[in-house]
Amino acid sequence: MAKLVRDKIPEIAPNYKYRRADEREALKLLLDKVVEEALELRENPSIEEIADVYEALLATAKWLGYSWNDVEEVAKKKRMERGGFEGLWVQEV
Repeated sequence: MAKLVRDKIPEIAPNYKYRRADEREALKLLLDKVVEEALELRENPSIEEIADVYEALLATAKWLGYSWNDVEEVAKKKRMERGGFEGLWVQEV
């Protein structure tokens, strides 16, 4: 099983085996990392976990050819059209 790690981890923990992700697996690994970090945030709601989710999303956006500014612009547009999540509205399903 392969797991994406932060760029400096091979230096920090050199006793493990590392390799670079290839093109075929990169997006899957990035998306897996987003989910992993989001689940960790659910378990431990903290600024550190929010930062980890942010880093995973930032890397995913970059891989897909978007800048973080692009993401923020789309988010702003959607917020203007549909709102954000600050109101905490819940739809019963």
